[in-house]
Amino acid sequence: MPYDPVLVQPMREDMTSMGATELRTAAEVDAFMARPGTKLVFVNSVCGCAAGMARPALRLALRSEQRPEHVGTVFAGQDLEATARARSYFSQVPPSSPSIALFRDQELVDFVPRHRIESRDAPAIAFDLVSAFEALAQPR
Repeated sequence: MPYDPVLVQPMREDMTSMGATELRTAAEVDAFMARPGTKLVFVNSVCGCAAGMARPALRLALRSEQRPEHVGTVFAGQDLEATARARSYFSQVPPSSPSIALFRDQELVDFVPRHRIESRDAPAIAFDLVSAFEALAQPR
């Protein structure tokens, strides 16, 4: 059963305030993933490590000059169909929320699962994300 929409609204707004596109259906995920260029998909969550570490880290990292061209977010526990579709694009890694997937076109190039988030602070996670953004920006 999905979380109460009223409960998750502030967490959604946290993501959209940093420029992320909400992907609430499988069709929206597919359209987002069909865009050419670099992409970041954030699997949002109600957990404390999403609120205290993952979203703040992403906010810091997205201030970088090098950043993905497109940023999208699905909400685990709320947008079930969209989350399942997003995860199908990185099915080679176990489901994890929160998590961050980086793509060049539709090729997964980096993935940050929950276990690389929950025991670290936001600046350390942001540093790793910026490094990944810089690598993503390099020509193939």
